[in-house]
Amino acid sequence: MVEHNGLDIMCLNKYCHSSSSSSSSENDKKTFTKLKESLSGEYPRKNGEILSAQYGTNVLLIGAALMLAIAHHGPSVKEDHLLSFVTCLMILQLIWMMWYILVRDRQKNTRTDKDVHASTCWIRGGLTLLALLSLIMDAFRIGYYVGYQSCVSAVLGVHPVIHATHTIAQVHFLWFHIKDVIKSFETFERFGVIHAVFTNLLLWCNGVMSEAEHFLNNHKRRLSALGYGNLTIVHSEPCCNCTTSTCSMFSGSLYYLYPFNIEYHIFVSAMLFVMWKNIGRTIDLSSNKKRLATKTRGLTFGPILGLVALASTIGILVVYITHVEESPKTLQSAVSMFYIYGIIMLVFMCSVGASGLLIYRANHMPLDMSKNPSRQLDTELLFGSSIGSWFMSWCSIIAVLGANSSPPYRWTNLVYSLLVVVERYIQNIFIVESLYRQQEEREREDPELPVAPEIFSVTSSLAPSYNGIFNRPYEAPDRTCVTLDNEQEDSGQVYRCSWKPSEVPQPMGHRLEEAPNIKRQILKNISVFLIMCNISLWILPAFGCRPQYDNGLEQETFGFTIWTTVLNFAVPLELFYRMHSVASLFEVFRRV
Repeated sequence: MVEHNGLDIMCLNKYCHSSSSSSSSENDKKTFTKLKESLSGEYPRKNGEILSAQYGTNVLLIGAALMLAIAHHGPSVKEDHLLSFVTCLMILQLIWMMWYILVRDRQKNTRTDKDVHASTCWIRGGLTLLALLSLIMDAFRIGYYVGYQSCVSAVLGVHPVIHATHTIAQVHFLWFHIKDVIKSFETFERFGVIHAVFTNLLLWCNGVMSEAEHFLNNHKRRLSALGYGNLTIVHSEPCCNCTTSTCSMFSGSLYYLYPFNIEYHIFVSAMLFVMWKNIGRTIDLSSNKKRLATKTRGLTFGPILGLVALASTIGILVVYITHVEESPKTLQSAVSMFYIYGIIMLVFMCSVGASGLLIYRANHMPLDMSKNPSRQLDTELLFGSSIGSWFMSWCSIIAVLGANSSPPYRWTNLVYSLLVVVERYIQNIFIVESLYRQQEEREREDPELPVAPEIFSVTSSLAPSYNGIFNRPYEAPDRTCVTLDNEQEDSGQVYRCSWKPSEVPQPMGHRLEEAPNIKRQILKNISVFLIMCNISLWILPAFGCRPQYDNGLEQETFGFTIWTTVLNFAVPLELFYRMHSVASLFEVFRRV
């Protein structure tokens, strides 16, 4: 009996052990299945992102290494090597864009998802204008090469031709394909798009380096003429005579076009980066729609004050450039004039930006935290490009406090530098809060209809209002009209539209006037004024008004070499920040 019970216990233990083993194996199978699904889904995408990002980073680092070697002016690495490398990158991008356009043309009958937030008509129009100025610069380069072709490398003639072809093809690509959400050949397309991103970044770096070297040589020449020392000036002119009479005109005009070419390439790289982030992304059609057109009613003090700021900026630029080279006394007066002008401008910008934030604080609206690669990139670029101005300002503050000399602009330099830091803080917060706030739509009373998220420089454009078009007049009257993207019209997703009885559009000339919203009108005027101010503060350093080179306080504290290195890093970021803020504030103006 005891033995029998023992056998029963042994059998029971054996059964329990086999049961636990089978359940454990089932759990292992489930875990393996989940792991397999996750690897088959997200792993290739993340792997492709990492591999392509590493490829693009190394391309940029190769170009940066070549530029550093050229900056040393040694005999081993010359400008021809860098131009050859960049030309090869542009040819590869041209091949990829042609392949992409041909593939899309063969697949034109299949529906392609579009991200309407990836670009706007106005930003593409602005880039087209910058591209035209870049083509003029290429024409000047070709003319310069023709004059010196007997003693310069053929790369100097091939590079502008390829660059012009690259610019034309890239503008076409931006107009017709930048909104595409790629879902075929994803890994290959990731490498193609990231190659285009870093090719434009390298062209931007090359333009920045050339413009900075030209400005530094002019600065050294000016200091030598004013008797501040005998500085070494690097001459880049060829060793033979020009065969035409226009070589000096071509070489002198190039540097007035560099700022536009530089801004063109950095904005294109940002738009292409958004396209790279959208590869394989699932678009939420409920929020992938355009907004109605923005009205400009109520714009008064914003445009007027902005035009006053722009006109005064042009006057300051002309006076500064003409006085800074005459004598040490006129140089000091020109620098003092710049700082006084800058203080007045920044005080106004801080005041109106703070007023906009107070309006937002009085109007409690939740933030729109939906996923949007364009808006996220724009915000990161806004803060990242502020680093250059902040770094330059804090260096100036330390130099003013520690300087032994006391020129007449010493303390105005301190106030100006502090205001630059504060103005960045206020403007960045105002822009980001404006872009992330949910919309107040007076006509929108159905809480289930989503708000279209809008962002600035690489974001969605506005759709026209289709008042008077009735697609579904028989639907329930408690729905509002939602307008989707034009590309989605082609795929059959046109309009979900019905009208409330009070919203039936009136005949032309008899439409009801909406009551003006004072807060919105104030915010619109603030946006326009800040746009004009940022354009003004971009014009000054872009065309040679850079008192940081001329005041002498920073050079006394940090030394000539270190301070010029700081400026070569900070000034390009300052220029990009101002132009980036213009695009951001224009989108803020459209959102209000």
